[in-house]
Amino acid sequence: MDKLIVDQNGKSTISNDGATIMKLLDIVHPAAKTLVDIAKSQDAEVGDGTTSVVLLAGEILKQVKPYVEEGVHPRIVIKAVRKATSMALQKIDELAVKIQKSDSGEYRGLLEKCAATALSSKLIHQQKGFFSKMVVDAVMSLDDLLPLNMIGIKKVAGGALEDSLLVDGVSFKKTFAYAGFEMQPKTYKNPKIALLNIELELKAERDNAEIRLDSVEEYQKVVDAEWKILYEKLDKIHASGAQVVLSKLPIGDVATQYFADRDMFCAGRVPEEDLKRTMKACGGAVMTTAHDLNDSVLGTCAVFDERQIGSESCAENILLSNCWYGVDITKEDISDNMESCVWEPAIVKKNAITAASEAACLVLSVDETIKNPKAGGEGGQGMPMPGRGRGRPM
Repeated sequence: MDKLIVDQNGKSTISNDGATIMKLLDIVHPAAKTLVDIAKSQDAEVGDGTTSVVLLAGEILKQVKPYVEEGVHPRIVIKAVRKATSMALQKIDELAVKIQKSDSGEYRGLLEKCAATALSSKLIHQQKGFFSKMVVDAVMSLDDLLPLNMIGIKKVAGGALEDSLLVDGVSFKKTFAYAGFEMQPKTYKNPKIALLNIELELKAERDNAEIRLDSVEEYQKVVDAEWKILYEKLDKIHASGAQVVLSKLPIGDVATQYFADRDMFCAGRVPEEDLKRTMKACGGAVMTTAHDLNDSVLGTCAVFDERQIGSESCAENILLSNCWYGVDITKEDISDNMESCVWEPAIVKKNAITAASEAACLVLSVDETIKNPKAGGEGGQGMPMPGRGRGRPM
């Protein structure tokens, strides 16, 4: 079932993803914050199993609670939990089946089934067949180091879920544009790309800035100097040979028209993550000045195109065994997860069990909670009453 969460600002979020729910909850209890931390760690490490790790930690604490209440020392309980964790990890290694990468078709099929299993509990579970293929394509397009931050997700309003597509390259949403943007070309082949972190617009005067002038001619000199600085930057960018200009900071109407007149494409206020992703994919560097633009700091790509679209790392060990059974909620019965294609990477289970047991042991090792009262708290506690000085009472 999905959860509807409304934050303090009135923003509503509907999700059943454990990591999303944990991030939105306002946790106060220190022990509960530990569970939130292990959920975030699980999401960062393997990208799945965030709900499992919290439920495992809670169940471990529930099962050991009677022993603690009967007087068993927490250290003995912690030792038993860690031994059970070691046995569980050993059992997972025994049941895990190695993926054979020699057969690319079988290898890809296994990855798609793993992705479909992870999507089974998400809002897009009805389209898991469509998105599982897209996820595998995205991950397999990365290099051997699997830099997952190179995979970006853009949300576009309008259309159906099946209209989603995978761009074999770098994409970013259209930013705010001034007049003249429509005149710029939308398609380039083998263009040079300038990545900038500079403003290309006339800056407004600051509130606390003051210039005292004695004549209109002096005022005109100030205005001419501002225009000269802007046009010097634009001329240097054009002289570098760049055809596509992307900047983290705004690009004004004058610069937009300047680039349009010279068949150049520009986009300002590009998110920093998209700018860095473009730098890694296309080469070059993000420049903070227009004076040192040359081929060594410019990126390049095969095709640059603007289109109108609507108004995980994979482990090698997978749990596959006839002795693994699970609950089939659709049939309300026990079924074989292997035949049902409910396959999960072993690293998800191993990481969840390890994190849950360590969190439970951390909670068990705490024997007392000490809170520092705030000065001037309720009832005036935590702060002595003022006197008359020299030890004399009021």
